[in-house]
Amino acid sequence: MEKNGHSAAVIKMMNYIDVHLQEPITANELAKAAGYSQYHTIRIFKKETGTSPFEYIRQKRLITSAFELRRGKLRVIDVALDFVFDSQEGFTRAFSNAFGISPKRFAIFPEPNGWLIPYHYLDRQKNKSEERSMETKSTVIFTQIIERPARKLLVYRSKNASEYFGYNEEIAKDPPASLNGMHPWDYLCGVKEALYEPVGVWLPETMRLTEKGVYAHAVEVPTDYSKDIPEGFDLLDLPPCKYLIFQGEPYDDEKYGEAVGACMANIERFDPKVYGYSFDDDIAPRFQLAPMGWRGYIEGRAIKEIK
Repeated sequence: MEKNGHSAAVIKMMNYIDVHLQEPITANELAKAAGYSQYHTIRIFKKETGTSPFEYIRQKRLITSAFELRRGKLRVIDVALDFVFDSQEGFTRAFSNAFGISPKRFAIFPEPNGWLIPYHYLDRQKNKSEERSMETKSTVIFTQIIERPARKLLVYRSKNASEYFGYNEEIAKDPPASLNGMHPWDYLCGVKEALYEPVGVWLPETMRLTEKGVYAHAVEVPTDYSKDIPEGFDLLDLPPCKYLIFQGEPYDDEKYGEAVGACMANIERFDPKVYGYSFDDDIAPRFQLAPMGWRGYIEGRAIKEIK
């Protein structure tokens, strides 16, 4: 494996995408860049990145098009065509779904005013530090609302931890005896019945064993999950709910702390009333996915519609 945990083939594909982002890209071209068959190319890309190469291309085009609109030099139709969208209407729909604001309004709007778009995109003042901030500052740009069905949460709680680092310190001092030295995270990664990837969670008060034990590692499993549970783990019922998912910009793994910290700070400031919702942290845990630079920081919070 090469830098950032990606194989040489996937890095070649990413580099090819960066160079040809404003041109049509086919599966055959990606396969040639990687040196594999089309089937194997798509399979390894999704395995290593968690998304298909064409969804990755779409996200990259939307992020880069937002920066071009921020420059204020091009019309929306020009940006749409430059980034291989068939029409201005299709580009507007994709951009609005990704960022929660239309590209036309985004291009002229001077203040963030609640939208989950990086502030340095919306601030119309030009300065020399702006180009650098594009590369070094992680801010929330993607949001989506998803629905989760009734399910269960397989969880290993903490006694006193309120965040990731405190949790790991606690586990290092007192590892689960039932796992013979294995970290709870590693066990959860091996649960074949998992509905989604393992997460770090902040448990609502009703799901804690102690007042201070807020943070935990967990994975969601089907309601009929019936495997034996190691001592120290618990299986909690979760009702159907909606989540607001936040995703930050990709970042350099060496700047993990700065990038994740900036992203989490922006999430804390966000008011979901912009979308007609309020946070509903009591119904389901707030969660964070394992931070990976190539996909940015991802966090989810349960929400309910404002009536």
